[in-house]
Amino acid sequence: MAHPTQKPTASELEILQVLWTRGPSTVREVYEVLSEKRDMGYTSVLKLMQIMTEKGSVRRNETQRAHVYEVCQPAEKTKRGLAADVLQRVFDGSASELMMHALAGHRASKEEIAELRRLLAEYERKQS
Repeated sequence: MAHPTQKPTASELEILQVLWTRGPSTVREVYEVLSEKRDMGYTSVLKLMQIMTEKGSVRRNETQRAHVYEVCQPAEKTKRGLAADVLQRVFDGSASELMMHALAGHRASKEEIAELRRLLAEYERKQS
């Protein structure tokens, strides 16, 4: 039974990042990308992707010998949901507190700050 509202674990997010970047991929292809970053066994990747299929975060195409997995939701929708969850659970709904903590723990480039200003201005225009 699929549970699309379940939040992905850290390992599942790594797999989703690979699938968002590469598009539909086999377990072997995902494993090869992940193994460049950290020591992770093929069977661990396979098991995680099977769990993700059960959760409804990925779907498996079984028409070929090697099953091909693809994401069920676009990256933006998943990221928006995770951000909203963190905003509510950690920052009690305060976007400014979230932003202050995010910037305090990360050295933002001039380009990132300019993009934040642009996004805020766009957000204000939409609110008017």
